[in-house]
Amino acid sequence: MSELSTITYNVSGGIATLTLNRPDNLNGMTNRMLRETFETLTAAATDPAVRVLVLTGAGRAFCPGADLKHYSAGSGSVEDDARTQPEHFRVSLLLHEMPAVTIAAVNGACAGAGLGWACGADLRFAAKSAMFNTAFLNVAVAGDMGLPWSLPRLIGAAKARELSFLTEKFSADEAQRIGLVARVWDDAVFRDEVAAAANRLAATSPIALRTMKAHYAAAERMGFGEYIDLETERHGRIASSEDTREAFRAFIEKRAPVFKGG
Repeated sequence: MSELSTITYNVSGGIATLTLNRPDNLNGMTNRMLRETFETLTAAATDPAVRVLVLTGAGRAFCPGADLKHYSAGSGSVEDDARTQPEHFRVSLLLHEMPAVTIAAVNGACAGAGLGWACGADLRFAAKSAMFNTAFLNVAVAGDMGLPWSLPRLIGAAKARELSFLTEKFSADEAQRIGLVARVWDDAVFRDEVAAAANRLAATSPIALRTMKAHYAAAERMGFGEYIDLETERHGRIASSEDTREAFRAFIEKRAPVFKGG
């Protein structure tokens, strides 16, 4: 993985945090940020130490989409374009399918490609001040980052089309009302609440957590009967694992379980 200049990344206690880090530009997306995020998530997807991954933004924004000033000024665009590959646009897919449970912690403006990334995550949490917008038609593009695939699955086809075609801004509370985000917290406690949720997930059985995520990904591609067969086979293996036996003992003994991932 190359040296990072537009994002930061760290792993602690089973939780990886990827922070979009261009706060002076509200974390507007550039080709370099796209590439660095893709490469980092690709590495995280194969790291067994990562049980939960949090995607968030530095400063007062999550990601408002492409940095239009950057591209309009041609700032490094020729060099960046030469190094950007089609697979770099699969960030949303990585968030959706990587083994770790992914959280989009939307701390501020979230629009366009940034919204596409957030919709790829398993969970979305928002700060009270966060604002959302599909925004693509406002800059005469049809959209990217998989939004027409992910958004209808989260909020329904009709509402997704409404938000995409009318491009009206909406609040964190509205995002929660329509089912786009799971929780909204006041800005002052937002980071702490996200950390608490991530820690709660990271404390669960690694094998059960990863398999549950894999089940949801598989179910999107399968018929009901085919999925039930897959689920039953996996359930049998997990139920005989040491983690499950430990969970049963801990429940009976009224103590916190100690999971080892086996």
